[in-house]
Amino acid sequence: MIRVPQVRLVGAEGEPIGVVSGDEARRMAREAELDLVEISPTASPPVCQIMDYGKFKYEQKKKQSESKKRQHNVNVKEVRVRPKTGAHDIAVKVKRAKSFLESGDKVQLTVLFRGREVVHSNIGIKILEAIAQELADVAKVERPPRLEGKRMHMILSPSKSPQTKKGEGGKGKSKGDRSGAAR
Repeated sequence: MIRVPQVRLVGAEGEPIGVVSGDEARRMAREAELDLVEISPTASPPVCQIMDYGKFKYEQKKKQSESKKRQHNVNVKEVRVRPKTGAHDIAVKVKRAKSFLESGDKVQLTVLFRGREVVHSNIGIKILEAIAQELADVAKVERPPRLEGKRMHMILSPSKSPQTKKGEGGKGKSKGDRSGAAR
């Protein structure tokens, strides 16, 4: 598939061979029973290497999957309350928001207004600020309360890196591990 008159050739072991004709490079690859792979097509002349193409693609795919494993996707979880939500119900919502924040997710707090409740938006601000105050040890305010239509939003982000979840190789002994433990 490589149809250029000259290429800069790299051998199967990574050693530079030099500038050779395209036909000569293909012949050398055939003799080694390997493939001629274009590494840098934009260079002048293009850089080609003699290698096993299947192995090359496999290693690229493996590197790509490793980089995906190291990425951390941040999700935005929503916690909704109303101006008339009771104190205990808000405490339950705060507990849920705290678990989201500890696992590394952002939390969007939303106060839903119905009918003419939107006139009393100060109540929504008080609720959101009280929740933010309770979560101050695990979160920081990323976006302060803002009224959009009949909803008031506030976004909190984790203040520190996420902790390891239970069962994910933390220190300490599991229930079944009794090595060295005397009872």
